[in-house]
Amino acid sequence: MVKLDEIDRKILKILQEDCRITIKELSIRFSLSSTPIFNRIKRMEKSGIIDRYVAILNPDKVGKKFSAFCHVSLKDHSKSLVQKFVETVNELNEVMECHYVTGNADFILKVITHDIESYNQFIIDKLFRIENISKVESLISMAVSKKTHVIDLNQD
Repeated sequence: MVKLDEIDRKILKILQEDCRITIKELSIRFSLSSTPIFNRIKRMEKSGIIDRYVAILNPDKVGKKFSAFCHVSLKDHSKSLVQKFVETVNELNEVMECHYVTGNADFILKVITHDIESYNQFIIDKLFRIENISKVESLISMAVSKKTHVIDLNQD
């Protein structure tokens, strides 16, 4: 784990909320010159703390109003078949997240599509064609009460 001081944590909090903020704006907020702010951000990028910068889209506004969570169980848990499943799932555009988990399922997939019909086509045409799947259980999202990408950096 990379050590972060209080200024680093505050910079990261701001960048998580708005990655388009300029170095100049950050330097004004922290009463520092641009160079130390720039250097801190570059250090955090280089160390991998800042993974990448993205635009987060509103799924409803781009016609992707349907989301579900698929619990997927595999028949065979050999390393090569698990890896093949992961590689195949990672290529599916509808899959937003793929988590290898403990419990009743082996994986939980977060899937976003236009509607339930396109979700059904995704299951039939794409997911069921992946070898080694023994069971798929779908949990349909009825409403979202919290959605964030901001990681709390407060020290515990």
